[in-house]
Amino acid sequence: MLSLNTDKDNLNLDSSTNEEELIWKVLVLDQRSTAIVSSVLRVNDLLGCGITIHSLITAKRAALPEVPVIYFLEPTPENIAKIITDLEKDQYGDFYINFTSSLGRALLEDFAKKVAMTGKSFKIKQVFDQYLDFIVTEVDLFSLDLPKLYSKFNNPSTPEDDITIAADKIANSLFATIMTMGSIPIIRCPRGGPAELIGQRLDQKLRDHVINTKYQSNSHSNGNNGVNGNTNIMDSGAGKNERSVLVLLDRNMDLASMFAHSWIYQCMVSDVFNLDRNTITIKSVDKEGKETISKYDIDPRDFFWASSSVLPFPDAVENVEKELEKYKQEAQELTNRTGISKLQDIDPNSSDTLHIQQAVKALPELTARKAIIDMHMKVLAALLTELETKSLDSFFEIEQDLNDVKVQKQFLELLKSSNNKGDNSIDKLRTYIMIYLQVDDLSSSFIQECEKILEELNLDLSSLKYIKNVKQFLKMSSFQPSTSNHSNSNKSSGVIGSNDEINSSALFNSLSSKLYGLTDGRISEGVGSLITGLRKLLPEKKQLPITNVIEAIMNPQEATQESINLTDDYLYFDPRMTRGSHSKPPRRQQFLEAVVFVVGGGNYLEYQNLQEWSNSTNSNGNNKLVVYGSTSIITANEFLEECKELGS
Repeated sequence: MLSLNTDKDNLNLDSSTNEEELIWKVLVLDQRSTAIVSSVLRVNDLLGCGITIHSLITAKRAALPEVPVIYFLEPTPENIAKIITDLEKDQYGDFYINFTSSLGRALLEDFAKKVAMTGKSFKIKQVFDQYLDFIVTEVDLFSLDLPKLYSKFNNPSTPEDDITIAADKIANSLFATIMTMGSIPIIRCPRGGPAELIGQRLDQKLRDHVINTKYQSNSHSNGNNGVNGNTNIMDSGAGKNERSVLVLLDRNMDLASMFAHSWIYQCMVSDVFNLDRNTITIKSVDKEGKETISKYDIDPRDFFWASSSVLPFPDAVENVEKELEKYKQEAQELTNRTGISKLQDIDPNSSDTLHIQQAVKALPELTARKAIIDMHMKVLAALLTELETKSLDSFFEIEQDLNDVKVQKQFLELLKSSNNKGDNSIDKLRTYIMIYLQVDDLSSSFIQECEKILEELNLDLSSLKYIKNVKQFLKMSSFQPSTSNHSNSNKSSGVIGSNDEINSSALFNSLSSKLYGLTDGRISEGVGSLITGLRKLLPEKKQLPITNVIEAIMNPQEATQESINLTDDYLYFDPRMTRGSHSKPPRRQQFLEAVVFVVGGGNYLEYQNLQEWSNSTNSNGNNKLVVYGSTSIITANEFLEECKELGS
């Protein structure tokens, strides 16, 4: 799109042998498209594609009548009106118009009529439906950026029209996702609830697309010219031996995972801070009560995040030290060869010796690596401070075995304990909700004592009230997190108070000070012993309910009978089959590729759990690919607010 909808995948603008002439352009966005672009591209990336200026369509923009413009906008009457205004005023030269999703027929005809009235239709070179109405933050992770849909779908007072509009919006965005991925999937979803509603709508859209594509193909039409140019990017699965599966799930199938504390680096960053569109936002308050906000962008080329975000927290801490040591060694070798004491002393304009030239070439890469390492050290240091302040490791430990009576007693003690360093009352509520949801035989005395303490913490327990109603009136999934067959070699009991009990406060204090020291570039002594202690906090690997469902659908031979019984009752839609065929009971089959989509909010914990499972199957040669998506990726506290709204 940024190359005027021509295939420039192999174009290297920096190459001296490149014969392509770079066309300088303006990019005009709206709020929705800005969110889509900003999660994957930075300003330098735009510049590399010839985008010299990018701005919102609502902002005041200078006229550049000789410069071509690329519009990337939602197909709304307001945006159409602004394009017409720009056309009338000769705001830009050639107009290349791209919509995030399909432009409706009525709006398309209105647009064409208004363009004709301007007498400047020759300026419009392209109109494309891009089908990009979703936000990608990682290769296997996407969201629709539609918050608070859980409370909308589960509130009895929500008007039916609002439910229908929301379901259509989700179906349209999922259609765009499927168009981008390039194959028509089989759709599976549980009966009843939003997932079925969306599944039916998406199935119909895909059926219509298959019919239209076949018709266009038979008519020898080419969809890559003019309006709606990208509608023919798919071959309806023709030529593909393997079908993929889209599994639509309702959030109510597992509420407990939304409140859990995790030990994975990415999950912790999202939970403790704010991780939104690949930007980490950290709020901190100094001794004087002044709040400061730090933001860190995760670049697509962030090598540390790519390798360590999926790892347990202790491994991430260990890896950042290794990366810093590796950087220091390479920098030292470079300076030794050149005879310069510091990298900063290298003169980029010098051509004295071969060693200097090699150093100049290596300098940008080394500098970028150092910036990434420093950023993650700051994030880890801030994370450690929060962990110690709120004793988050204790909550994580307790949540590993909630059915154990001893662990429940430990939670009661934790509930009674006061924390002078920071407020962790919300964390106490989260863990209690998990216990309430996952343990069926809780004693009334335990429930009463816990809730009495929570009330004394001046917490709004409306969310707990709602959770009780859900457990009482909805038939909850019978799955509890079960230990995976692909267990970790570093297993531990995960129970606080065992013979391996650690002094967590001292541990975190010491490790935190080490990391702050590392940030300044100083290494005094290794943190090996501390890491060894932290490793004792690692739990057994467990499959979440969502992973059990996906295993039953993708790999039924390895799944439990309980999972199979549940998923056998799921609805089955095949948009490539004749109408009514999906009413027949589906046969169990294996899938190599799946898209898992949760209606009502998802989180990084489920995403990581699915990736861990797919990676473990890959070791057996099955090569499973699982893409995780949701209406929005939210934190436990944000989901708690939705439950509070429903409870009140």
